Amino acid sequence: MARADGRVGGPLTNAAVLAGAFLFNLGQGVLRPTMPLYLQTVFAANYRMVTWIPTVFGAGKWIANMPTGYLQDRIGRRALMACGLSLIAACDVASAMAGTYITFLALRALAGAGWAMFATVATTLMVARPTAQRRGRAVSILMMSETSGLLAGSAAGGWLYRDLGVTSPLLFEAGCMLVAALAVSGPASSSSAAPTIAREPADRRVLREVLRTPGVALMSVTTGVLVAIQTGVLVFLYPLYLVNRAGLGPGAVGVFVSLTVLGRLLTLWLGGGASDRWGRLRVLTPGLIVYAVLLATVTVVTDTLWLAVWSAGIGAASGFVAALPTALVGDRVSAAQQGVAVGWLRTMADSGQIVGPLVMGALADAVDLSASFVVAAALLAVVAWQCGRAARVEAGKT
Repeated sequence: MARADGRVGGPLTNAAVLAGAFLFNLGQGVLRPTMPLYLQTVFAANYRMVTWIPTVFGAGKWIANMPTGYLQDRIGRRALMACGLSLIAACDVASAMAGTYITFLALRALAGAGWAMFATVATTLMVARPTAQRRGRAVSILMMSETSGLLAGSAAGGWLYRDLGVTSPLLFEAGCMLVAALAVSGPASSSSAAPTIAREPADRRVLREVLRTPGVALMSVTTGVLVAIQTGVLVFLYPLYLVNRAGLGPGAVGVFVSLTVLGRLLTLWLGGGASDRWGRLRVLTPGLIVYAVLLATVTVVTDTLWLAVWSAGIGAASGFVAALPTALVGDRVSAAQQGVAVGWLRTMADSGQIVGPLVMGALADAVDLSASFVVAAALLAVVAWQCGRAARVEAGKT
């Protein structure tokens, strides 16, 4: 039965959402250290060609986010999630058979649209808490499920690529997606009817009201910057940095990447819980500063042991701040606006996923790999400054 708070199916649905998020990111974790290697092996890709992959994946999500935000309570949340996951599985299988780089790009863009269909609904379910006291923890739990999958997949990705063939990570993700689709369309699927909550008209007025809400614009920019750095630097350039600068092989790269994911996992709950207790901006600002310092200094770390420490630290800093923009937006918009607000926030995240890799890849090709890390640190410092100003303004009003 639909619930008044907009969640469908109660705990069973939330468990299915978390399972789907884990399985998707398990597949993504396997691809994370191996996709750049696959592209260089199969298509002789340069840095820019490598960073086009997250760009087109983000473009697919960007196109699908807002329609999903408007439509999820009309056509059924479980149906949207299952269709999105099934679409990703089909794209993965087709990608493994793609004979040209352009075909591969198109399939990754289509897979991005599938992920938006799942992720926008999943995030809305976690944001739709009756009160704000545990919203940070709820968003963190979703991200912890995602990060746990990334951790397991990243650790195994290099070995899978080496031992079972270059296409095995893509086929592995396809299998994960099919299992996830079954999970979200399981026994409780009959309860996926649209919630009987009051909804505002599904037109541009809702989005305009969301954007006029204090703090939403700043959190939109913050989200875009965080995702631009995550995808443009950590996901696609950091593995190549480890290969080309530290001289690591595929298996070792998977281990070091898994350290960043482990660090992220360990601090997601801490950041969400701290923001529930002390305030979103008061926790977000110092977290962004620490993240910036770690990114700026990793380029001078040469010892393998210290590089492992920095990898874990960078992941920890990224995890500490990851859930806070979404939780803050969830605090400040009405329940009827949350689907559209989450759709917008994910659109901004995917704008970062599109622009970030293009800029960082171009910097790496034109200047040096280190330039991408330094620019990322500078962006974080600017955002931290703005968040600090907003926190001081809020403190002055209380």
